Amino acid sequence: MPTAVDDPTARRRALRFLGLASLSLALPFAPAAWAAAPRSISLYHTHTGEQLSIVYYEGGNYVPGAIAELSTLLRDFRTGDVCEFDPALFDTLHALNLACGDGAYEVVSAFRSKSTNQMLRRQSRRVATNSLHVEGRAIDVRLSGGNTRRLRDAALALRQGGVGYYARSNFVHLDTGPVRSW
Repeated sequence: MPTAVDDPTARRRALRFLGLASLSLALPFAPAAWAAAPRSISLYHTHTGEQLSIVYYEGGNYVPGAIAELSTLLRDFRTGDVCEFDPALFDTLHALNLACGDGAYEVVSAFRSKSTNQMLRRQSRRVATNSLHVEGRAIDVRLSGGNTRRLRDAALALRQGGVGYYARSNFVHLDTGPVRSW
């Protein structure tokens, strides 16, 4: 039985319900549908002031140097530790750019070393013990000039991993873990 992601009619119905009907034609919902087309993203790290616009996938392959540059930008800004990020997370960001409009993502949180994650856990019960941020599989972002609620809705429709919505802090958590939301 096809899922809403696989069935174009069900997908359009779900998007209409979410107020995102324009996504039904504009967004291929699976990275495989993009084949070898180049993929790019733009990031601005709110804590370091660094920014990067880069093509990270080209000719049917991830670009190792681009993944390394992205991983460096997304390092633990408190410790300087770097972790290689899961490229699937960049595919999610790319897909959301297609859905919500091109623009730079403002990075609120990315990689966290274990010591940083433990420190944050002592400050807030909302920080997960086994956070995917520690594995380079999660990022907290907002889209510059974009509506964070719309970004959340598009991420939920994408069904590519975890989606957390933090309205008060104005960001969306995205990860490459199991599909779930909060």
